[in-house]
Amino acid sequence: MPASPDSTVSPARRTLYALLLLVVASAAFYALFSSVAYSWNWDGVWRYRQQFGYGWLTTMGLSLVAMIVSVALGFLLMLGRRSHWAPVRMFCGGVVELVRGSPLLVQLLIGHYIIANALRIDQPIFTGIILLGCFEGAYLAEIFRGAVESISASQLEAARAVGFDKVQTYRFVIIPQALRRALPGTTGQLVSLIKDSSLLSVIGIEELVQKVKIMNAATYKPLEGFLPLALAYLVVTLPLSHLARRLEGRFAYET
Repeated sequence: MPASPDSTVSPARRTLYALLLLVVASAAFYALFSSVAYSWNWDGVWRYRQQFGYGWLTTMGLSLVAMIVSVALGFLLMLGRRSHWAPVRMFCGGVVELVRGSPLLVQLLIGHYIIANALRIDQPIFTGIILLGCFEGAYLAEIFRGAVESISASQLEAARAVGFDKVQTYRFVIIPQALRRALPGTTGQLVSLIKDSSLLSVIGIEELVQKVKIMNAATYKPLEGFLPLALAYLVVTLPLSHLARRLEGRFAYET
């Protein structure tokens, strides 16, 4: 397998490039915002710093649990779509297409105000985690299925030739190779999950975006609230993307 372009650049040079990019981006943003006729006042943001921190922790906690739910559900749906039993394949395929074919906002409203209300579930956090996990899990199911089906048939035949059953074939042949192939798409979807958690405010969860809206309504300073909001998401999404690239390099091998 040919080496990726990033693997040919030394760590010191990558660090230098990152610093130069940060300087250029900072200068560009400074020039952009300094040209706007706007009186900056960060006092309101500082007064609401505890609420901002609470909202950030709430968002991260919800996203972490929803990630676990989405990965588990995506793996189960992937297995269901590859099942030899037609009703299972049709059911899992229908779930994937139904969830992917409708907006998350609509699913949150229907799931919380209709389905959860009919089931007497009055826990917005629980409902939000399940709905967010199901939404992202449907996308992960297709990512996992594409990675699994990219394994050549000759390797599956070789696994059967040495006496592997279906579980052993998945464990020792399919999953190790599919894991690396699914990493880029999975990382992108998990980053999307963190950003999509901002929609949970529509069902009454006071996560980060909702806290910023409350702060902006009290201080009448929207930009001072939304800039830290963007940075708060970047603090999580950028390390997650970096971790995925490190894992890709760790799982790299000759095919």
